[in-house]
Amino acid sequence: MKYKNFAICYNHTIPHAAEVKDSLEKILLGKGVQPAVLDIDYLYEGFDFVFVIGGDGTILKAGRFYAKFKTPIFGINLGRLGFLSQSSKENLKESVDKIFSEDFIIEDRIMLDCEGFLALNDFVVKGTYTGRTSRFSLKINDKYVCDYLADGIIIATPTGSTAYGLSAGGPVLTPSLRAFVIVPICPHTLTARPLVVPDTEKISVSAKDSSIKYMVSSDGQEFREFSGEVVVTKSEYYAKLALLKDSEFYSILRNKLHWGISPAKI
Repeated sequence: MKYKNFAICYNHTIPHAAEVKDSLEKILLGKGVQPAVLDIDYLYEGFDFVFVIGGDGTILKAGRFYAKFKTPIFGINLGRLGFLSQSSKENLKESVDKIFSEDFIIEDRIMLDCEGFLALNDFVVKGTYTGRTSRFSLKINDKYVCDYLADGIIIATPTGSTAYGLSAGGPVLTPSLRAFVIVPICPHTLTARPLVVPDTEKISVSAKDSSIKYMVSSDGQEFREFSGEVVVTKSEYYAKLALLKDSEFYSILRNKLHWGISPAKI
């Protein structure tokens, strides 16, 4: 096993997280490993591999942080969906055994950058008055594309295409695609459709009404007000997700999003 320094990161606000953390620590101790234990709100560097206990939000936060240090993370789901996780508390020991048998891969996931502000799933641009539509202007590589009258604009990675972007009517992008998807939220025109662009493009969204305050959010967790223009590009960092070899993207779509399954069978 090439990894020596392990950490367990957990979200103490999620029910049973501390219990699963204790179980995981015991399993690792049984393998001769003394892991560091971190709270999701107090992360630090210095590890070769990090187990993350919580929901997708916990994994997103850890993924953004450890991307800068090229540290792989492995998600253990205690949330509702767990789309980014690879394990649950029920198959914890089996998953750890596979990690120590090196029966896993490290998948690099592209991220977004907005002036040093990182996102693994998406950036969402909205007016701070949530009940009010706004007019946004979209440019790609400084070339005007269109105006949107909408509740907001989502700029998502392939990882984030199964999150807010999908709920807003956007397509699912497989994680291996080097592309972004731009999705208007509740646009006031039938001709406004999601747009998929290469990840080499520079995406600019500007607000047309200078009297309104606007907000850009990263993965629904970090927020910044802005005026004028938001510029989004591909980050130099990649989130490194540890995925079990028997895990496969399309099976996750079927099992966790019930993709293509008749409602009568769900």
